[in-house]
Amino acid sequence: MKLLLTGGTGFFGRALLRHWLASAEVGEQVPAVTVLSRSPQGFLARYPEFAGQPWLRLHQGDILEPASLPSAGGFTHVLHAAADSTAGPQLSPLQRYTQIVDGTRHLLDYAAAHRIPRFLLTSSGGVYGPQPPRMEVICESYNAMPDPLNAAHAYSVAKRCAEHLCALYQQQYGLQVVIARCFAFIGRDLPLDAHFAIGNFIRDALSAPAINVSGDGAPVRSYMDQRDLAHWLDVLLRKGLPGQAYNVGSDAAITIGELAHLVRETLAPHKPVYIACGAAAAGSFRNRYVPSTHKARSELGLGLQYTLTQSIRCAAEQAGGIG
Repeated sequence: MKLLLTGGTGFFGRALLRHWLASAEVGEQVPAVTVLSRSPQGFLARYPEFAGQPWLRLHQGDILEPASLPSAGGFTHVLHAAADSTAGPQLSPLQRYTQIVDGTRHLLDYAAAHRIPRFLLTSSGGVYGPQPPRMEVICESYNAMPDPLNAAHAYSVAKRCAEHLCALYQQQYGLQVVIARCFAFIGRDLPLDAHFAIGNFIRDALSAPAINVSGDGAPVRSYMDQRDLAHWLDVLLRKGLPGQAYNVGSDAAITIGELAHLVRETLAPHKPVYIACGAAAAGSFRNRYVPSTHKARSELGLGLQYTLTQSIRCAAEQAGGIG
């Protein structure tokens, strides 16, 4: 496999590179990977473990500048993982939409022009729109959508448009397109000072007097370990059925309040948990974001290797909080 990877220096990309690095170290065959990066030197300075790897090459470029993409062909696969959710708050909704939709269009154009047969898009569970309160898990066949008239939904609407572009290019050019609808994750690269509740709880457990929940603790989430994420994306890249979407995440639901207590029990049993608001009013909508993973498990034999407790401990260890 000769792979062009976008987003290779972000949360998803670093998980994949570590996955292949570990495989290479035990003698397993790994793809020849070219990572598109706006600053290859800066990336290698921050992550020197990737320097000098014979299977890895970094190419300076930007998904929004098609002329900067590698001029040499020969790729057999594209994994388009650029524009993850970490940097979202730094962009306006219009910038976010443009980055996702135009970036995907440019990569699809590139794949079509260079006759690259396989294309994996990392999409989002946000394409389903709000999960109904009585729906325990979201299946890939659920065809609701985010509100296109709400600018705050730019990320989810853009991901939905990117998926449709993939379908159009598959129909027009015969690309084998696979969609990974990604949910919530935890790992060594998750920021502890961004808009991710689990990261903030780990930060509080390591360095604050208490673990603070900003809402009522009622929203429901589930979390996949970054290492499992990398394995699933690798399998989808190789074996996912063309024209199909697969949920990528955990189906083990947990409320945000329960999550805060689990982080406390795992990392700082002596610290209190403070929940800012009381219980939600009767009949109020409680945000739920939990995928069904039956399709990936049954069709591709995928599963989870790491428990949430193991993932919390690993993330804290990488932050230097525990030995």
